[in-house]
Amino acid sequence: MREIIILGRGGQGAQTAGNLLARAFYEEGLQVQTFATYGGARRGTPVLASLRVDETPIRLRCNIEMASAMLCFDESLLDENFLRSATSETKILVNSSKPKEAFDDLGDYQIIPIDGRGIAKRNDMGKVVNSALLGAFVAVLSAPKIETMSKIVEAMAPVKHQQNVASCKEGFQLMQNIL
Repeated sequence: MREIIILGRGGQGAQTAGNLLARAFYEEGLQVQTFATYGGARRGTPVLASLRVDETPIRLRCNIEMASAMLCFDESLLDENFLRSATSETKILVNSSKPKEAFDDLGDYQIIPIDGRGIAKRNDMGKVVNSALLGAFVAVLSAPKIETMSKIVEAMAPVKHQQNVASCKEGFQLMQNIL
């Protein structure tokens, strides 16, 4: 079973990203469980989206204690509290323009930065980074297929369908080149 945690701030699209990723896994025939945890109910407070993905029905009903992969929308949230759910085997994708070495002082973690904001800007998405981060994250996870993720992003995007898909695919391609 894969256990995935996505962390962002209210308004950044972390919960939406979790729902889109869950839907992509479901479209590929997998069982999915997804739930969210919020800080205060206002813009800018931490939002945690959690997913479990498996080939068989998921009967576990508790918070994720140790994640197999994590996505962090805001590098300022990449702290001891968030990393408590990671091991040295957990792949952690963080939205940051900083080099990988900038995160070495956090410990023995597989932290992989990607400039989601840069990808979003290049694809006329402004500050909306969730499509770019989803593309990069499916490359890190090696699942679901980028075609499935792109199809879900296009179908669910409220506006700028092609720009969202382009951001998703660019995030995937850039991460493929890094990994």
